[in-house]
Amino acid sequence: MTWYKNNKGDKIWWLDNGPRVKGKRIFSFDKEKQFNLFRDYPQALTDEEKEIFDNENPYWANFFNIVSNSDDS
Repeated sequence: MTWYKNNKGDKIWWLDNGPRVKGKRIFSFDKEKQFNLFRDYPQALTDEEKEIFDNENPYWANFFNIVSNSDDS
């Protein structure tokens, strides 16, 4: 397992947990405290962490916004 950043200046680290692990997207701000994208976003993040996450990962921010809005109907 190795940590990587999508872009050099990013604050978020993503865990590459190998090809055998499916459906787990683990990320961290410090490589210590880990978040599971599908379980923890956004409720386990502070407002500041969510803002950073959304800015660095607009695809996922939009994905969860769409899912959240579809639950309201």
